[in-house]
Amino acid sequence: MRARIAAGAARIMAEDGVDDFALAKRKAARQLGAEDARALPNNEEVESELRAYQAIYQGEEQRVRIRFLRTRALAAMRVLAAFRPYLAGPVLKGTAGRYSDVDLQLFTDDCKAVEFFLLSRNMPYQVSEQRHFAGDRERAVSVLRLEWEGVTFNVAVHAGNDERGALKTSICGRPIERASTEALAQLLAADD
Repeated sequence: MRARIAAGAARIMAEDGVDDFALAKRKAARQLGAEDARALPNNEEVESELRAYQAIYQGEEQRVRIRFLRTRALAAMRVLAAFRPYLAGPVLKGTAGRYSDVDLQLFTDDCKAVEFFLLSRNMPYQVSEQRHFAGDRERAVSVLRLEWEGVTFNVAVHAGNDERGALKTSICGRPIERASTEALAQLLAADD
């Protein structure tokens, strides 16, 4: 049952644009009539199934999408270089779906400087807050949502000294994978 739920959650994520693992797993379990929460797969199992699903059913489309989003991310990161940007999330992992946003992390001691930077370039944005963990400390992080060259970006603005540590999405979560501008440029060059 666990494997069937993982496959169902992957299909939901790939086809319906759901980017929340927990929601996709619950929805898949409900569709399959699974009532035991212990039968739910972990995120790594779902991500593995998602990669397999995308390779089978969205092969070339997926490769083109990832390259497009990574190219847009690299351009944005170069413009935001003063704020030490990193790419994170599904675009970096190669699992971005049809409706995925680009997730960037910036590191600065002046969050308002990022906002002034965007405003000075007439780039409207919306602000929200997310919780992240740096070391054993939970922090509220400002996330700026904006459109850039036809792509939606979620730009998380972290404290400057958090750049050296491993950021986590939860207290028991794994570190968030991220790539610097140089690493992303190398990744794109390797795909050529």
